Order: sequence, then C-alpha cells, then structure tokens
Amino acid sequence: MPRAYGVPVSRWTEVADGVLQARYQPLDVNVLVVRGSDGLLVVDTRSSHQEGAEIRRDLRALGDVTVRAVVNTHAHYDHAFGNHLFGPASDLDVPIYGHERVPAHLDEYERPMVAAWQAEHGDAPPAGDEPDWRDLVITPPTVLVGEHAVLDLGDRVVELVHLGRGHTDNDLLVHVPDARTWLVGDLLEESGPPLYGSGSHPLDWPATVLRLVERLTADTVLVPGHGVAVDPDFARAQARDLARVAELIRELHAAGIPAADAVAAGGDRWPFPVDNMGHALADGYRQLDAALPTG
Repeated sequence: MPRAYGVPVSRWTEVADGVLQARYQPLDVNVLVVRGSDGLLVVDTRSSHQEGAEIRRDLRALGDVTVRAVVNTHAHYDHAFGNHLFGPASDLDVPIYGHERVPAHLDEYERPMVAAWQAEHGDAPPAGDEPDWRDLVITPPTVLVGEHAVLDLGDRVVELVHLGRGHTDNDLLVHVPDARTWLVGDLLEESGPPLYGSGSHPLDWPATVLRLVERLTADTVLVPGHGVAVDPDFARAQARDLARVAELIRELHAAGIPAADAVAAGGDRWPFPVDNMGHALADGYRQLDAALPTG
C-alpha cells in the first residue's frame, strides 16, 4: 500500500561497520549495502526499473566495487521491483536471493496488481509519486532460501534467516554477525506503524518478532524496511503492540463480531491507526475461520 512519510533522502549512511543505508522517496524505503572484501551485497531494490537504476547510479559513490548479490527481504513491490536492473537480464547478472515462498506471493498478489495498473494506465505516464510499471518485468529471486543460508563476502559472512510468518509469509532477514546488525525488512517498521497488507499474518507476526528478539544483544542494530535504525527495546515494544492486535482479533472473532464491524468494535484498544486494521482483521479472521472444525 502507498506510504509517503515526507522524510528527506539520505545517501549511504553507515549504520554499523561496513553496513550502509540509503533512504529513498517515495515511501521512505531503505536500501542497504553490506561491504565485503569480495564486493557488495545489496538488500532490496525498490519499486520499479527506474528506481532500481537510481540505486545503481548511487552505488557509484561507494567506489569501483563489484555488486556480488542482491537479497529481497520480501516480495512486496517497493522492495523487489527493481530486481530487473540487477538480475539475469541485466549487465550485472548477479544472484538474487529471496525466500522460497516469494514466487507464490508474486503470483497471488503482485502480478495481478501490476496487471490491473497496466490495464488502467495503458501508455499514460504515472501520476505523482506512483511507480512507473508500463514496461515492468517482474524478476523473481534466482536463488530461493528456506529457513537459513550463508553468503560469503570474502572477509565476512552474512546469514539469511526466515523466522516465521509476519508482514508476509516470505520475510527473509539479513544478519551481519560481525557488525551485530540485522536488516529486517518490514518485519519491523519505524517511520510508520507496521503495515498489514497483501499476504500479512497478523496472528503469527508477534511470535516471529519475539524469535528475533531472543537472538539480540543489547548493542544489536536493527534496520527496518522504512525509517531509521532501531534497538532491541524498539523491537520488544513493537512486538507487544503486534500482540495486542492479534489478541484483539481473536477476541472479536470469538465474540462472533463480523469482520466488517470489528474495527469499530475494537474502539480505542487498537495500538495502531485504525485505517489499516481492516486488513489485519480480514487476514486474521481468514486464518481463524480456516481453523474452525468443519462438518
């Protein structure tokens, strides 16, 4: 879903040793770079070919260093639609890592969304800050990861870790152990509330964040998909708020309140703005309904 938080772009701020962050508008989306002696790992590629090309231009500021690989933290368009500029159809032709459920998510949510946009817009240019998908080629990850994988950047290793369902069922976290840093995509959000959107799992999300929290030390740096770097206390607080949402969804469902009426029924007990709680309720109710006995 569109977001625009009005935060100015800052290019390549070092948030931990050899871990660089750039914040891009629109959507205040983070692109991360992990430096290694063998080259660069780029994490997330933004919303379109044009935005992916902008990342590539900005990478020149880091010197004549080779991009070795890309990681998508999840399948949503604002993190993965610049893949075409890095993958097999590009001059870089680097491996793109993503969770094994990304292709199914793309088929269920992102491809239909792009097809609808293209049918509506035709050859007309996009309006305002919306991405330009007229010639978009959705490029899935070329290397699919299950629960864990390790990337060798020469003088350091990077872990790719899936801890469970949350913002999507394909959230893939990037752990840089020697920098005590986690790049967590939209499993955590700082410049806005957590987004319950296409493919979210509101009932599972709190436990997934707590699994991450269990792995942290007091000096761990966490970089969310949108906003500034945060600390473990921020992650714990957000996990508590996510748990309040999950508990309220279960309570409203058990009381037999229809999903259409449940946002209002929750009143001021929602810890996040109510304009996105309809998505959380729809996904949560769907999961709870599926668990009900049949026959």
